[in-house]
This record gives sequence, C-alpha cells and structure tokens, in this order.
Amino acid sequence: MLTALIIEDEKNSREFLEKLIVRNFSDKLVVLDAVNSVAKGVEAIKKYKSALNIVFLDIHMPQENGFELFKHIRDITPDVIFTTAYKDYAINAIKFSAFDYLLKPINFIDLNSTLKRLENRTETNNNKLKINTLMNNIGTDSLAYNKIAFPTLDGFVLEKIGDIVYCKAQNNYALIKTNDNREILLSKTLKHIEEILPKQIFCRTHKSFLVNLNYIASYSRADHVLMLNTNEQLPVSVRKNEQFINAILQKE
Repeated sequence: MLTALIIEDEKNSREFLEKLIVRNFSDKLVVLDAVNSVAKGVEAIKKYKSALNIVFLDIHMPQENGFELFKHIRDITPDVIFTTAYKDYAINAIKFSAFDYLLKPINFIDLNSTLKRLENRTETNNNKLKINTLMNNIGTDSLAYNKIAFPTLDGFVLEKIGDIVYCKAQNNYALIKTNDNREILLSKTLKHIEEILPKQIFCRTHKSFLVNLNYIASYSRADHVLMLNTNEQLPVSVRKNEQFINAILQKE
C-alpha cells in the first residue's frame, strides 16, 4: 500500500483530490495527511519520513509556492507529483526535471495513469538530481533552460541541452549522442524525448532520429541526407522533408 501527502492551499481542491483517491484508489493508496501550506508540508514530510511514498504538491500557493519546498528539504525521498491549474512555463521546467505533474481539476484518468507509471517505473528515483535540475531551470524562459534530467536504465543522468547532438530510436529506448562523442541509453521512447526537448532547437527528421538544428552543417535535398558538423550523416525521410526545411528556415 502506497502512502501520500497532499500540499494544497485551496480547501476545495485539497478535499477533492483526497476524495478522488479514497473513492477510486483506496486499494493502493492512502492519504496520511492533507495540509494547506509549504511550511506545514515540511513538518508533515519530516513527521512521516520513510513511511511516505508520494507528495502531491501544488505549485501556486501564497507566501511560498510549491518550489520553495525544496529550499527547506533538499533530500526529499518520496515521489513528488506537482499539481497546477496553469499550463505555463512551470510545466516545461517540471518536464525538464523528470518530475510528474497533474493539471487541475485532476481527473481519474490522469491520476490513474500517473500512479501506474510510478508502479511500473524501473529507474531509480534520484530526487536530488531532479531537484537540482528543477531549481537550476525554474524561473527562466524555456529557451534558456540549460540542463535536463533523463531517465536511464539504472537511474537518471543530467545533460546540458546544448551538448545533445541527436537522439536515435532503439526499439522502446532512445540513444542520445553528445558533442563529446558519448552515447547514453535512455529508458524512454524517442517520442517521449521529443515531447520534452525544446521544439525550437530539436527537429524530428526521421522516424528514428531527433536532431539538434545547431549541429547541422549541410543538407542534400536530392539524397535526403543531412551532414552534421560532427562529420556524421543522418537520413531525412520524405515525409519529414518539408517539416525539416521549415524548421531550418525558421531558425535562420
């Protein structure tokens, strides 16, 4: 049985989430406490310590927002699921940090999917790395994000976005190639990686490749092949040709 803490300043939202859990997930999740501020949340996390598995953390709260929690507790061990009614810059920062989030009003389908993802997760929950990534990126424009946390087969790896040359699909995994010739195997599909990386910089050129436009040296439209300034050649599918050319033109 998993245990949870709800940190939410709005009484209606707090009670709604708790009732949603009791009515639909009482066989797998029990709410230990529901509090209305970061300060009380810090007290509750310290109180329950290792008994706590999940923290539902609202982002927009008076006095201290949800991100302020990590200034009080940097070694938090439970899984943190952010909740917010606003699909704004904070969502990108959360994605880049590999945290989960739920948009309010929270519904059964989204909550069920999130809980299943946590139950089936194979990678190590390295909250310290994810928190450092979040705090490094939060409050900046999405184009200015510096680092991203990727789930690997045995945990997480922190990478500078500008160092990623391309990502390659490998069945249900994705391989990242960096500008210093490192290869990192991720426990996510290329589609998932594409949804996270900034679309202003990365373009899907082929069903198997997602390319950083900053590393493109030239492109042969006749051969549907692009040359990277790392001296590598990658294919551009016929279906992706127009989309790729538009991405290059917009970047220029």
